[in-house]
Amino acid sequence: MRIVFMGTPAFAVPSLQMLVEEGYNVVAVVSQPDRPQGRKKTLMPSPVKEAALALGLPVFQPERLRRPEAVAELAAYKPDLIVTAAYGQILPKAVLDLPQNGCVNVHGSLLPKYRGGAPIQRCIINGEEVTGVTLMYMAEGLDTGDMISRVEVPIEQTDTSGTLFDKLSLAGRDLLKAQMPNLLSGRVQATPQNDSEASYAPNLSRDDERIVWSAESREIYNRIRGLVPFSGAFTLWNGETFKVWASELPRSGSTAGPELPGTVLAVNESGVEVRSGDGSLLLTTVQPAGKKAMSAADFSRGAAMKPGTVLE
Repeated sequence: MRIVFMGTPAFAVPSLQMLVEEGYNVVAVVSQPDRPQGRKKTLMPSPVKEAALALGLPVFQPERLRRPEAVAELAAYKPDLIVTAAYGQILPKAVLDLPQNGCVNVHGSLLPKYRGGAPIQRCIINGEEVTGVTLMYMAEGLDTGDMISRVEVPIEQTDTSGTLFDKLSLAGRDLLKAQMPNLLSGRVQATPQNDSEASYAPNLSRDDERIVWSAESREIYNRIRGLVPFSGAFTLWNGETFKVWASELPRSGSTAGPELPGTVLAVNESGVEVRSGDGSLLLTTVQPAGKKAMSAADFSRGAAMKPGTVLE
């Protein structure tokens, strides 16, 4: 069986490596084009491209998979099965129809919940306690195809999107490994999704990254960890971006006081304590504009931020 693998971020790498290690015939890897990164805007390959090249696999990077020439190049590989994991583009019908054994996707949520491009970040931001991975057949809609198998993964209170990505990538690898013999033999009993239970996880915007201090402490805490290690959450200090990379709920608890939400209550080695809608939150790793991320202890030593400052 000729397999084409499609993926882009690190989430997809364990699944690709498993297919090769298990001896499956991966004839090509499709990944997003190299993108500029960092201050120098250096073109960088995706983690999946790097992994594919290390494995000696050919890589195809179409800007738009919907273009006829991209479909034709993909068809030339004559895939019997297409496996995707966080590829980043919706597959057009012309691609879905190519392999006789179908197109399957390793999706980082318990479908039909959290369809879309940011299921892992959104489930942490929303305070979910359990998520998982769904292996599904792909259809023309957004993550609407029939489900082949699912596995649950608990979300710890200390998990960030980064740690949960790692857990789910390994869970997805194992789920795919268990189902590969069935996928290649056609012995799959897929289950249609219940659309009435569906929810969506659209890609994150700048508005999603901004801290709203009038929210409850737990909600702000979840937002901060849901954006690590990617964009990070931010607030404004003196009109400039002030990023927050880690926080803690006060151990002794706190109650709402007379200060406006966003008011700095204390700046010390334990953290920057900020008034929230229902109490306060300790910011433990922060990044002022133009500087690197630092611990609260380091920040407090030379901080111009004083109690009474209002973050916006």
